[in-house]
Amino acid sequence: MSDLWSERAQLYRESAAHREGPDLDLLIEWVEEAGARTALDVATGGGHVARRLRELDVQVVTTDAAPGMQPDVVTRAEHLPFADASFDAVACRIAAHHFADVQQALREMARVAKDRVIVCDNTFISEVAEEADRLRDPTHVRNYGTSEWHVFFEQAGLTIVAEQELERWTEVEGWLDRAGTPPADRARVQELLGHEIVDGRKRLPTLVLKGVKR
Repeated sequence: MSDLWSERAQLYRESAAHREGPDLDLLIEWVEEAGARTALDVATGGGHVARRLRELDVQVVTTDAAPGMQPDVVTRAEHLPFADASFDAVACRIAAHHFADVQQALREMARVAKDRVIVCDNTFISEVAEEADRLRDPTHVRNYGTSEWHVFFEQAGLTIVAEQELERWTEVEGWLDRAGTPPADRARVQELLGHEIVDGRKRLPTLVLKGVKR
């Protein structure tokens, strides 16, 4: 999977859906409000969280399983090679649906954070939508619902102190291009998504959660 994601790296750096958005703004706000001077950006992808935090003079370390994403440290989210409480804040944006073990990943994020963990990800719509996501991109594992995320945070020793549901939109053609979806599968993906696509754009319900260590 890492090699596949390395091939996609530039598309994610250039993607408008990843480069900006209200979810990114909120994540940055929640890191900034804590006065964090150090942060870990887990599964950095195109590096947009790190870029925004560095503009605020936060010292950021990035991780990603794909070398092509050019992270500071190549590693899976489930195994973060840092000491306990190494970073004031830990952030992970639009990546957890690719993790093999999201609960273990969140436990690792909580372990290396001094104060807070902020996670932003697409949320579960339906099993049909999940089928479409996996057909579009075989590296997709699962989107989770709000109640599932509450359990993950609880099990990681984090108390949720703020959460916000947002609705993002992305151009369907670019979304399919980024995953390299084969031509034969593209029409089926759009058929499965049905009313989730409006005027060539796909709805992306998104949850942003802020948890603090107990």
